[in-house]
Amino acid sequence: MAVPRTAPILVASNRGPVSYTLGEDGSLTARRGGGGLVSGLSAIGPDANAVWVCAALGEGDRAAARRAGDSHLNPGDTGGQQVRMLDIAPDVFAAAYNGIANSVLWFIHHLLYQTPVEPVFDAEFADQWAAYEAYNAAFADALAEEAVDEAAVLVQDYHLALVPAMLRERRPDLRIGHFSHTPWAPPDYYRLLPDEVAAGVLRGILGGDRAAFLTERWAGAFADCCAAVLGAEIVRDGDGDGNGDSAATAVRFEGRETRLGVHGLGADADFLRQRSRQADVDERLTSLRAQIGPGRKSIVRVDRTELSKNIVRGLLAYRRLLETHPEWRERVVHVAFAYPSRQDLAVYRDYTERVRRIAEEINAEYGTEGWTPVALHVKDDFARSLAAYRLADVALVNPIRDGMNLVAKEVPVVSERGCALVLSREAGAYAELGDDALVVNPYDVEATARALDAALRMSDGERADRTKRLAAAATALPPQAWFLAQLRAL
Repeated sequence: MAVPRTAPILVASNRGPVSYTLGEDGSLTARRGGGGLVSGLSAIGPDANAVWVCAALGEGDRAAARRAGDSHLNPGDTGGQQVRMLDIAPDVFAAAYNGIANSVLWFIHHLLYQTPVEPVFDAEFADQWAAYEAYNAAFADALAEEAVDEAAVLVQDYHLALVPAMLRERRPDLRIGHFSHTPWAPPDYYRLLPDEVAAGVLRGILGGDRAAFLTERWAGAFADCCAAVLGAEIVRDGDGDGNGDSAATAVRFEGRETRLGVHGLGADADFLRQRSRQADVDERLTSLRAQIGPGRKSIVRVDRTELSKNIVRGLLAYRRLLETHPEWRERVVHVAFAYPSRQDLAVYRDYTERVRRIAEEINAEYGTEGWTPVALHVKDDFARSLAAYRLADVALVNPIRDGMNLVAKEVPVVSERGCALVLSREAGAYAELGDDALVVNPYDVEATARALDAALRMSDGERADRTKRLAAAATALPPQAWFLAQLRAL
């Protein structure tokens, strides 16, 4: 039976707003998620008849998707949102998600390959790419079935780069936008991809009416790749960026024009301030303060053990700080939250173990009976993260490369006494926060150690003034406004 076309607004993303756990008795327990998309979709209201299309990520999700069939999930599980969850074959999903999205496209855009030995594009890669195409086609089919005539469709991120063009073939009447939450690689690095794949990803996104990014830098890199790989024409404005080049505003290719947009996702100030003052956060704040000890300063980082987050060099910079500035020994604690990420991939398991090992080495080398230099926490705990935001004297955000990095934006919003921000120039947040942060080259451990020292020595007044300005910039486009801005621009 055909699915009735009911949705004037659709969102597509790999992960949806709800996940399910399958009990031994076959029962399903739903857990609603958070994040910018959830907040954003709620901004349009329950009467808009919007539909969210996502993939089943595990056995519980697949059971829920099968029980729903081609219909939507139980609205009681989704907070009233209409959600269609796709039961994509597990082997297809794994090859598309782990094989291509997380092990190829993520590595390309974050410049993570060790090029003397990787990547290797062989027959296994070809099979994984076919799965990625099938996975994207499943989304395109579902969106085409759900959308009313001339509906607006917002496709999210690198998992679904082929969807806009596929959906255009199925439903040329739709208004289609794609948003990239990652950085975009420069042409020379992007062309590590096989030629047909490099072109296919670009053609996929150019199937939309609009392609949007977190910063002008990433939008410009996408346009440069379109010119270099496809020979596309780049439309530029006349304002320039101060370096002799004007910003790209659209890409013209094969008779179509795809407009480019920039929407710098901001922190949700109201939610963060309310959530960070709840009882469970207060409890963790008390515990963290006891762990740090009276009179000591804190350097806080909150990250997943994602390769691009650069946790290892952050620890090395802290070790260098203790080596070159012995006056900080027993006077500062590095509170490092390194929450395990993508542990089904060996390279991520190895990286997580290296983080643990270096933290242990620092503690063994410099620790005393009453002082542990690194307080490493590896169990994900959002309330504890908020508690760390509140007490941090210094926040270390030093990614190799990051589409935005919301931690850099969240800390100033939650900070109680002001927090000095040591920020990588390769984070998207640098475009908005760089003027009031201590900016570092993420590869330069010596310079990062010097920045940590300067941050620790910053006066209370300067730290408070910078934090106010950082918080204002960080909340300029909160999730609901970010989502609605994309929808209006489409």
